Amino acid sequence: MKALRRFLVVSIVIALAGCAGSQRMSEKSQAQLLERAEARWLALVERDWATAYEYTSPAYREIFSKSMYERKFSYMVEWELTSVDFVNYDARAAVASVAIGVMSRPVKQTSAASVAIGTVPTRFVEQWILVDDVWWYSANL
Repeated sequence: MKALRRFLVVSIVIALAGCAGSQRMSEKSQAQLLERAEARWLALVERDWATAYEYTSPAYREIFSKSMYERKFSYMVEWELTSVDFVNYDARAAVASVAIGVMSRPVKQTSAASVAIGTVPTRFVEQWILVDDVWWYSANL
C-alpha cells in the first residue's frame, strides 16, 4: 500500500511538472511568427527566392547555399496566398506550426486536363523554430 501511495504521489508530481513546463506562446510572439510566415510566402508568390531564403533557419543556411535553395522552385506554377493561420506551439522544442493556404495554377495550360483542373487550393503546414527570439522557417522538420 505504501508503495502504491508513493507511486501515485510521484505520478502526480511528474504530471504537474509537465503541465508547469508547457508554456503558451505570447500574442506578440505569435504575431511575429505569422508576420514572418506571410512575408516569406509573399516573397515566394513574387518568385523572390533570395528573400524567401532569408527566412530559412540559420542552421539550414549553413548547409544549403542560396542557389541550392532557389533550384527547389519552379516557374511553371503561380501561387496566390489566401491565408496564414497559427496551428500549434511546442514550447519545449521551440517549434510552431503554421498553416498556409495557397491557390496554385499552372503558368501554361499544357493539356485539356490542366485547363479542366484550373486553380487548385492547397494547404501547407510549415514548421517554424524560435532561435534567439526570432522565428525561422525550418525546411528540414
